[in-house]
Amino acid sequence: MVAGVLLVISFVLTVTGAVLFTNAIEWVGLRLGLGHGAVGSVLAAVATAMPESLIPVVAIIKGKQADPIAIGAIVGAPLLLATLAMAVCGGAALIYHARRDSGRLRPDRAAIGRDLLVVMGALPLGIVVGLTGAPPLRYAGAAVLVAGWAVLTWRTIVQGRQEGGGDEPGALYFDTTKDDPPTNVQILLQTLIGIGLLVGAAELFVGSIEHLAHGFGIDALVLTLVIAPLATELPEALNSVLWIRQGKDTLALGNVTGAMVLQTMPLVAFGMVFTDWRLTAPALIAMLAALAGAALSLVAVRHAGRWPVPFIGCWTGLYLGGIASIIAVS
Repeated sequence: MVAGVLLVISFVLTVTGAVLFTNAIEWVGLRLGLGHGAVGSVLAAVATAMPESLIPVVAIIKGKQADPIAIGAIVGAPLLLATLAMAVCGGAALIYHARRDSGRLRPDRAAIGRDLLVVMGALPLGIVVGLTGAPPLRYAGAAVLVAGWAVLTWRTIVQGRQEGGGDEPGALYFDTTKDDPPTNVQILLQTLIGIGLLVGAAELFVGSIEHLAHGFGIDALVLTLVIAPLATELPEALNSVLWIRQGKDTLALGNVTGAMVLQTMPLVAFGMVFTDWRLTAPALIAMLAALAGAALSLVAVRHAGRWPVPFIGCWTGLYLGGIASIIAVS
């Protein structure tokens, strides 16, 4: 019971920290003069991916016995992002079609398509390395993923500077005046407190999952793979829905695809270096389902954002089918 209560507390801290961090990072993007594409694909993606990114880091620090939790958190996030999160974006466009004058999403197809192509290259690399587990191959694969992510991020930021700054974000929570722009100190303070809450939440989550897995006799990897993305990706999905409602489609989809890039490149590279990165059947199923979801997303984006119900149904089916298969083989 104690582990269950701590797990719930970790979820509350995760959402609170993510809300503070995401709000602050939008102000950082505005101060840096970045456009929606860069803010969505880089800053917002890093902000909302921070909770699930910290879980494997904390797990690895706790020792090798937590490797399954680390791998589960790493491969579970792309599964949810490439399937259920994309379905949520498509559903939000349909729900708000009257407000938006259209149920069609109109993102920057070049930027979003680039993210998805990168993901479709990174996932197979992670799968191939995970099937062998040889240290030289793991280190080489990690170097390729980190270098590729660095180049992509730099190009996105350069392009974002050329676009210029986006609309002003909502009021900074730590800005007590509200009548004038927040100071840089207030933005920095809120960012650091948000990160602190996320780190604490990750520590609680890892400890709770270890106790629950031991108590119920469930594979820690499977438990993390199913639970962690649902809890940590919640801010991502909510932010995208709000941005779609406001007609900021590039920001909304860039938030999701940018997080997918982060999860499948530097975070997978981290797993390759600091774990044995041997993909068991549940982890392999998750990565294959994520790859299928990314491919479907690329088709949808290249069709000018026209995402009818069948697309949404396919993404939802991929997620539910993937989870069912993971549980069945565990």
